[in-house]
Formats: sequence, C-alpha cells, structure tokens
Amino acid sequence: MRIAIDAMGGDHAPDEIIKGSLAALEENKDLHIILVGKEAIIKPLVPLDLLAGNNARIAIHNCEEVIGMNEHPATAYRRKKDASITIATKLVKEKKADAVVSAGSTGAQMVTGLFGLGRLKGVDRPAIVIALPTLNGPKVMLDVGANADCKPENLVQFAQMGSRYAQEIMGIKKPQVGLVNIGEEETKGNELTIKTYELLKENKRIDFKGNIEGRDILAGKADVMVCDGFVGNIILKVIEGTAGTLFSLLKEEFTRDLKSKTAAFFLKPGLKKLKGRLDYAEYGGAPLLGVNGVSIICHGSSKAAAIKNAIRVAQDCVRNNFVQSLQDSIKE
Repeated sequence: MRIAIDAMGGDHAPDEIIKGSLAALEENKDLHIILVGKEAIIKPLVPLDLLAGNNARIAIHNCEEVIGMNEHPATAYRRKKDASITIATKLVKEKKADAVVSAGSTGAQMVTGLFGLGRLKGVDRPAIVIALPTLNGPKVMLDVGANADCKPENLVQFAQMGSRYAQEIMGIKKPQVGLVNIGEEETKGNELTIKTYELLKENKRIDFKGNIEGRDILAGKADVMVCDGFVGNIILKVIEGTAGTLFSLLKEEFTRDLKSKTAAFFLKPGLKKLKGRLDYAEYGGAPLLGVNGVSIICHGSSKAAAIKNAIRVAQDCVRNNFVQSLQDSIKE
C-alpha cells in the first residue's frame, strides 16, 4: 500500500511528519510512503536504508511550493501548481498512491480534493468526518468544517455518508443518527434543522433517533452526529479547548503544595489514561468524505503520533475499499 504524505504541511513539518511516517512503517510491513515536498529538506531526515535498494520503503517526490495556512485556498491552488498538497493529491488521482495524508491547510486540501480528485457521483458537498471520544466509546461527527452554509439535503447526505463510515471503518454495526440541535423536540431549532429533521425522519436508509443537544455529544447518545460545518467546527474547537483547559487546571492544582503533589503521584496513571482518551492524536486524521479518493485531513498541530494514526486511518479506508463502498451506497 502506498500513502502520499504532504511532508511540508502543518505546524511541525517536516520533522514530525517524517517521524510519524517512520513510526507507521515500523508497524506496517506492507506500507510504502511517498514523502511529497522539498527534497533538500526531507532527505537528510530519512534513514538511507529506507530510500535505497530493492527494499526501499520511502520515496521522495520533490516539489518546491507550499500552500500556507493563511493563504486563500482557491487562489493558492490556482497559482501554486507545484504545491506539496496539490502534488500529493495528484498522485492519488493518477493511481500512483492509494491515499493522501496532510496536516497542512484544511482549505487547500478541500480544494485539491474537489478539483484534483472530483466528487463522487450524487454527492453535492463533501464533508469532514471525525471520530469523537465519548463516554460511550468513539462516535462519528460530521461536518466539522468543510461547509459553513448547508441545505437540508446536504445534511441528509452527511448522515448517509457518516453512517457508512461508522459501519465500515468504526465497526458500529447499526449506527444511530442524531441531528445536533438546541432541543430534543421535533419543532426546535432554525429553518435548517427543522427541515432536515423532516427529511431524516422519512429516510429509510438510516436509523434516525432524533435531535441531540450539545450536552449529549460527549455522552455518546448517537453513533453519527450530524451538523453543518460551522456548528461542527465550533463544537470541535470547544472540546479541544475544554480538554486543554481542564488539564492545565489539574496541573495547577496538583503542583500547588506537597500534599497536592503526593495526591498527583498516586493519580498519575489514571490521569494519563484520561488524557489519552481525550487526545485527538489517538484518533488519527479526519477523512474528507464524498471525494473520489482517500484524503485524510490532520490537525495543523499534529505531531508524530497523530500522523502515524492518520496513516492508519488511511490504510483502513483503502483496505475496506471505502470510497467505492460509499459510492455504491449513494447509488442505492
């Protein structure tokens, strides 16, 4: 299996991106990595034995341009034809790679996914799906940032795509769908959620359980949580910020005095497990559902562990032939 990695994308590129790629190679003997980016910078960071000879497992695809986080995605895509995310996506389009993974600009990856890979037939708008840690195990939420403005029909498609992802990649046999709203009642919400509720209730291809509120999300009251990208991205950032604040407060309290430090010593194993459950790095990247290829979006601050797990998600999608399966489900 060949995975194209945008080696120049992300806050910690290329060092952490390459470290994560090397860690993935250690765990997967059938994996081959294509590092896309500036060869002069990448090559010194890669062990020579992985580059040379018949058993080489890493290839470097040189390109000199990078789309920055602050650049307008569509404009940069048109101007920078040799950008690392553009070339990495092109390798998937040309069947030279099975998937692309990037921690660079989400907007740029969206644009290259749409124009480089194209949409699946029947999909109006691709969506970013994430695995969320909850009290009831990992659950799925989408969209978390691809579409700020949506129509009810878009959210119905998100529900269908999210259900298939939950089944085939997350291993949830009969996923229940919940619509993120400001109340459980059918009549609650704005025009978008009220109309979406009606369409979801009529849809026989999904198991719709109704509205879920913000407090239900981390409780895991639905397997697939559906919302527009504006709401989803705010939810995601609030969860990330809350987790970070919680552990900062705990650290402050547990280092206050000798008594607190002693308590922290005994609680440390449990706190480490808790932090792992809330750490986005443990869940890898977020697939862009609805494009004609496997494109995995990583957090901009991803380090080696997150990149390694994102590659694992990409491999799972490829092994399960998920793109074709999603296309078949849409045709149905």
